[in-house]
Amino acid sequence: MNTIRQKMIWLSLSTWIVMAGVWLLLSIYNQQTVEAYNTILQRYIFMNEISQLSANSVTVINRFMDEHQEHQFEAYSKLRQQLLEAEAGLGSLTNPNNEVALVNYGNMIGSQIEAMELTVASMRMSDREAAQVHFDEATNISKYIAEATLSLLSTELKTYNTFYESIIQRSRDLQKMGFWLLGMASCILLLFSYRIAGGITKPILSLSVAARKIAMGNYNDPIDIKTNDEISFLAKMFNQMRLNIQHSIQEIQYNAQLENDLQEHKLRLKENELKSLQSQINPHFLFNTLNILAKKAYLEGAEETSDLISSVSGLLRYNLKRLDSPVTLRDELRILDEYLTIQKARFAERVQISKDIDESCLDILIPNLTLQPFVENAFIHAIEPSVSGGHIAIRTYRHKRNVVVEIADDGGGMDAEQLDAILRGLGPATGHGHSTGIGIGNVIHRLDLFYGIPDIVSIRSVPGEGTCVMLTFPEKEGDSDADQSDDR
Repeated sequence: MNTIRQKMIWLSLSTWIVMAGVWLLLSIYNQQTVEAYNTILQRYIFMNEISQLSANSVTVINRFMDEHQEHQFEAYSKLRQQLLEAEAGLGSLTNPNNEVALVNYGNMIGSQIEAMELTVASMRMSDREAAQVHFDEATNISKYIAEATLSLLSTELKTYNTFYESIIQRSRDLQKMGFWLLGMASCILLLFSYRIAGGITKPILSLSVAARKIAMGNYNDPIDIKTNDEISFLAKMFNQMRLNIQHSIQEIQYNAQLENDLQEHKLRLKENELKSLQSQINPHFLFNTLNILAKKAYLEGAEETSDLISSVSGLLRYNLKRLDSPVTLRDELRILDEYLTIQKARFAERVQISKDIDESCLDILIPNLTLQPFVENAFIHAIEPSVSGGHIAIRTYRHKRNVVVEIADDGGGMDAEQLDAILRGLGPATGHGHSTGIGIGNVIHRLDLFYGIPDIVSIRSVPGEGTCVMLTFPEKEGDSDADQSDDR
């Protein structure tokens, strides 16, 4: 079987060989041309640098004669050394057309260096008149060097003019040849590409038409493709898939109906459980009784007992709300204060509570009874087991477009396996709280449903150091207008 892969490899390899050959030919010639041109250019630059060094040396000597500054002598010494190096490098420029001129050119450089040395020596001996004579001689030689440089450059241009013309002509010829090669290769490759592409795209087009029919719900038209590659096998599998889809759709519809029935049954069962829990007591009787007890305690001077009973009343009233009704973070923190009042009365000095609340975060809407189960968990697993008690910190703040609530304790902490079990609703800390009847697993599930995204809750814990629960609430539209009514 002549597979599509083999066809594509053959076509790609042919294209690569042709293109690589043309590119290699052009690259070799271009590299040779660039190297030759660079050699000529370096000759011109070298001669021009010698002329500049000669002129700069005279200028620096002149300043040294006028100002007698040591840094000027150092600059002259540097230029003198460069001139000596340039004189030594003149041999690389020699060719049959400039041999005599280069010898004279080197002699002039040596003469200028000698005149400048005599100038400096005369200045050192304070012989100003002799120094001026030698300086004038160095200046004249520098002018001759400049003129000789122009003469040498002119000779170089004449010498290499024929070379330039040959380079240009070869470049034009190679360009024409490259165009012809590319044109011929392109025509051949296009012909083969058309044949190979046609053998691939036509069957694929037939498959796409059949797929469009299936997308419209037509599972009855088979597809018949006769090729000697993988597309023929693909067509057979397509027909088999068509039959399998018919069966799968029927099975999915049946399973979806079962899932919907099961979910509806679970929701009704949960609602009945909550109703059963609420119906176990008479709320109105209980609230009235607690209010009477609170007033009686207040009248008898037991103000702390009165506040404690009021906190119990408010906590019970809040806990009987529907779990699917959203409340503001302000209300959650307020009822959490009632719960903490009760726990402080229970644990006294064994528990320390600290809070850092950002007031700008309090109007966000969150599910009812979200924070209290996490604080209950801190009391159950961090405060109660410890003889010395512990510390619980509650903090709210903004982070980007989210409101973050942190609940931290300094209890025994948990390892990674326990944390993973809690987040998956399997750990011991996910059971029912001692006042709400709602565990952490239930809260995490309700948060996922309320916001429609996972990972609202994250937990960091180190064994022996404590646990920090972080709830990241995204701000939803309408949070700023949330109702801030008091439930008490």
